[in-house]
Amino acid sequence: MIVDAAGRVDEARHVDSPNCDDRPGGGAISLLVIHNISLPPGQFGGDAIERLFTNELDPAAHPYFQTLAGVRVSAHFLIRRSGELVQFVPCVKRAWHAGASAWCGRAGCNDFSIGVELEGADDVPYAQAQYRLLAQLTRALRSAYPISDIVGHSEIAPARKTDPGASFDWARFRSSIG
Repeated sequence: MIVDAAGRVDEARHVDSPNCDDRPGGGAISLLVIHNISLPPGQFGGDAIERLFTNELDPAAHPYFQTLAGVRVSAHFLIRRSGELVQFVPCVKRAWHAGASAWCGRAGCNDFSIGVELEGADDVPYAQAQYRLLAQLTRALRSAYPISDIVGHSEIAPARKTDPGASFDWARFRSSIG
């Protein structure tokens, strides 16, 4: 797996999200943030996540989607339960994944992080294929950028977020990335 100079991963399927912008100048990418997402909550598969990240989610398609009407969010990557890797935003751009957040006294984590969404839920074990691909992606990203910290969304926005949740096996993940 290779990250090119434009911040695109060769093994990913690319679906461009408009929900990104330029990173502020002078800041290195030093943080990897792991999230989870399922739409509707607790349901896997389908195209709702891609539709959300591309502003094409129909609020009338499911009652929960009404709560997301007008929301503009994205992540750099999505790892589906099958192990498929989807890239929405080039790493050199700022994806809108972290929201109000801070890490090590530094606010605005979107400015200096890469966001990876795992298709999942806090209380549902992640698939082996997801751990395998997340480890490969993490190694590739660490080769391309000076990533010094890897955290869950819950660690940078503890009052708002709980993902990737108790079902994420941090020890397994950390041992897989060396």
